[in-house]
Amino acid sequence: MKNRYSSIIMATRRAALGLLLAFTGLLLTTGCRGYQFGNRAIFRPDIRTVHVPIFENETFRQTLGQRLTESVIREIQSRTPYQLADRSSADSVLQGRILSEQKRVLGENQFDEPRDLQIEFLIEVNWATRDGTPLMQRYTLTTTDTASFIPEAGQSMVSAQQQLIDELASSIVNQMESGW
Repeated sequence: MKNRYSSIIMATRRAALGLLLAFTGLLLTTGCRGYQFGNRAIFRPDIRTVHVPIFENETFRQTLGQRLTESVIREIQSRTPYQLADRSSADSVLQGRILSEQKRVLGENQFDEPRDLQIEFLIEVNWATRDGTPLMQRYTLTTTDTASFIPEAGQSMVSAQQQLIDELASSIVNQMESGW
């Protein structure tokens, strides 16, 4: 009698193990529907192309719009699965406007030459589909950071600005990530 029960238990265990293996195999072959790997997993899957026109610039520094646009494009190309496209064929449009740029001198040397600067950018960004449906909430981004530069070492205010522009571009692309 003991042998009979142990053989039934063994057969039940084998059947349970077989079902578990079959279920695991099924799960591994199908996976989770819609799961994606790499940077495609954190960005919107319904968008494939983006058009980025030159950011409007309301400041007196004429090249800021072009420089920020170039930096945003580099960030999109390096971090996102999106392809750049012209306005007529793009799924979405990422537009921006530099509202203000201010520079404050925090520290000077004995010759009144600036050594520590605080640069502040105020930027408005909007990302929408080609037909105007917003893909992210329109937001205004303000960055205030201290930019140190040493002219004797070949650094300039332009290089300090570029560092902040690159940080802004990274923040803009971070906003393009899809919500959890």
